[in-house]
Amino acid sequence: SDHINLTGHSPLRGGPNFIDMTNVYTPALRQLAKSVDPSLGEGVLAQVPGPQYETPVEVQMLRGLGADMVGMSVALEAMAARQAGMDVLGLSLITNQAAGISPNPLSHKEVLEAGVEAQPRVGSLLAKILEQI
Repeated sequence: SDHINLTGHSPLRGGPNFIDMTNVYTPALRQLAKSVDPSLGEGVLAQVPGPQYETPVEVQMLRGLGADMVGMSVALEAMAARQAGMDVLGLSLITNQAAGISPNPLSHKEVLEAGVEAQPRVGSLLAKILEQI
């Protein structure tokens, strides 16, 4: 439903670009996605530069800032799309629990496996959303 850009960067170029980010993720598209799959959750994404995973204390800080999930993309793309006048639907696949939450060490292999496992559901979801647009 929203994001926190902690990358220290903005994709907006070409002089002052004061884009209203109030509804960066278009409410009608969010409602459409929920109508296609009512089990979809909503939350606030904190975008960080990466590529390392966050420390347990960084995860606590991000939670304190209002983040529900952490990623290394989506926010900058959403900002650029809004600048271009586009409606935006942000979908993020949560592939692992964060440091300090997971009882196991974090693993990129786990992230890749979760992505492969989610392919059928994500593909079906995207197809159904596009059919409705």
